[in-house]
Amino acid sequence: MDIILLERVAKLGQMGEVVSVKEGYARNFLLPQGKALRVNAANLARFEAEKAQLEARNLETKKEAEALAEKLDGETFIIIRSASDAGSLYGSVTTRDAAEAATEAGFSIDKKQVVLLGAIKELGLHEVSVNLHPEVAATISLNVARSEEEAELQAAGKSIAELAAEEEAAAEFEIQELFDDIGSAADEFADDEAPAAEASDEE
Repeated sequence: MDIILLERVAKLGQMGEVVSVKEGYARNFLLPQGKALRVNAANLARFEAEKAQLEARNLETKKEAEALAEKLDGETFIIIRSASDAGSLYGSVTTRDAAEAATEAGFSIDKKQVVLLGAIKELGLHEVSVNLHPEVAATISLNVARSEEEAELQAAGKSIAELAAEEEAAAEFEIQELFDDIGSAADEFADDEAPAAEASDEE
């Protein structure tokens, strides 16, 4: 189907371009969202009549998006999730989770604007793209952790594997100390018993 774009659409074209797309894509996404019009004489005339207005509106929304992108770019948002000791999440982090975390921090973002490069199913820091406008994007980081404390450690550059190794080492150290305490207590007990045994031999 031939359509005329009313705004820039990634991987498709710029505002005003006539492009061919699959009918389903046009009918289900581009046309209902007001991103394009079917190509016919009436719509081409309509586009020409509204072109200046569309360009002005596009410029205005682009400026707003750029201002937001400046504040948003490079921000990190913490998402608390349950996960296994190995760091695998029970479920995954979605575009909605990312949008809600950013909105809670005072940024107005819709889940449709969030682009996940792949499913987030592990604890750790994950970079995510946010399309604020057809021509403006920002990159944010999601710090997915089991607790605020863990998120702080991850932000400091420690991976889940390192944290797990540290916890294991600390647990082993505690167990060793416990055995040392038991050993020294047993030695003291043996020392206390020895004179009593010697005294009974003398009798």
